[in-house]
Order: sequence, then structure tokens, then C-alpha cells
Amino acid sequence: MSTPRPLIAGNWKMNGLAAALDEARAVAAALEERPAGARVAVCPPATLIDRLAEAVAGSAVLVGGQDCRAEAAGAFTGDVAAEMLAEAGARLVILGHSERRAGYGETDAVVAAKVEGALRAGLEPIICVGETLAERQAGRALEVVTAQVRGSAPAALAGRDFAIAYEPVWAIGSGLTPSIEQIEEVHVAVRAVLVEMFGATGAASPILYGGSVKPTNAAEILSAREVGGALVGGASLKAADFLPIIVAA
Repeated sequence: MSTPRPLIAGNWKMNGLAAALDEARAVAAALEERPAGARVAVCPPATLIDRLAEAVAGSAVLVGGQDCRAEAAGAFTGDVAAEMLAEAGARLVILGHSERRAGYGETDAVVAAKVEGALRAGLEPIICVGETLAERQAGRALEVVTAQVRGSAPAALAGRDFAIAYEPVWAIGSGLTPSIEQIEEVHVAVRAVLVEMFGATGAASPILYGGSVKPTNAAEILSAREVGGALVGGASLKAADFLPIIVAA
């Protein structure tokens, strides 16, 4: 596999009604005028996926989901299968976000099963990993993150397109960010594990950074060693904030 373009993915989380589609349209229009060096994705709530896909159809903006069920169908009230996301227009899906791991008890094994479900439906998974503040302070960040990669990335990923997103839990939405040295240390360690597990696929798959990525710090973070893009939270909700991050890649 050739080295991929960087990936800048916006995670809208549980934000966005129909009016928010105008922000995605603005991003698409801006990229039409000035193509980006990175691939760009927007991951809205499931209720907006089909409408967002229609709104940005024919543009450089890819559409993603924020989670999926491992199974293709069944008695799982409230859940969404990867096939449903794909039919609605999604091309990617975020899996194993710390908010899912902490709030819904998702283990590495659960995340790995969801990854396999995403691959089954032809979706590109973005697999999230990251340590808590207590784990960072205890000197266990690398241990925790690399273990999450090993446990959450199934063998089925070999030869497939996927990304790992390193999001230190303590930096998400807090306004805090690790030092560039800390980011590089984790990304280099994750790369080593991916190469060990998947060979050429692991060498080429982008490793995104996420956690309070903003227009003011994006360029420095995206220039760090082994940082192949960003998973952006709050700053992806407005085109005026998201576009400078895209341009910085």
C-alpha cells in the first residue's frame, strides 16, 4: 500500500440538527475552490448521515459514522449496523472512542468486533485509543495505548484501509494538549505496533491525533513525527474553525 494522504476527520458527537448541514456545505465549497492536501471527513450524528451525504455529494468531503454495532442485523434496539451507515452514505466510521469505552463499557474485544463489522460493510474504521490522566501520571501511557491497539485492531485489517486515532482522554474537550514530544512518543510507539501486526499495511495506515485540536495548534501538531492527520471534536462544528485545521495538514 502506498503512503496515504493525511486524514482530517470531524467528530460532531451529539451535536447538529438540519441547520448544521450548512457548515458541511461551506467546507465542501471551500475545498472546491482550494483543494486540500488531506482527505477530509465529517462524522455527524446518525440522524444526519444521509442528508449530509446528499449535501456534499460530488465534493471532496467524505461522510462517516460515529459508531456501529458489530452485527449486521438483529434485536438491538437503538443500535445502528455498519451496513445501515454505508447505505446512508457513510464511507468511514469512528470506533472505540473514549466516550464509548468509558460511558458504555466498550472493551478492546467489543471494539475489535465492531471493526470487523465495519470492514464487512466496506467502511474504513478509525480506531480510537488513549490513556486517562491517572494512567499518564503513573507512567503507563505507552503500555495502555499499545495494549489498546493490539486488542482493538483485528487481523482482518491486513491489507485494508484504516486509521488509528490517538486521543489522550484527559485532553478531549479540556483545552489541554500533550507536548509535541509526548504526542510523538505515543505515535512512534503505535507505528511500531502496527508494523509488527500488519507489515506494509501498518506502515502506511495514518495515525491521527485527537484531543483539543484547534486552528491555533493544528499546524504544530500535524507536523509532528508520525502524525498523519487529526480527529477533531468541537472545532469541526463550524467551517470557520475546521477549515484552518484542514489547510494545516
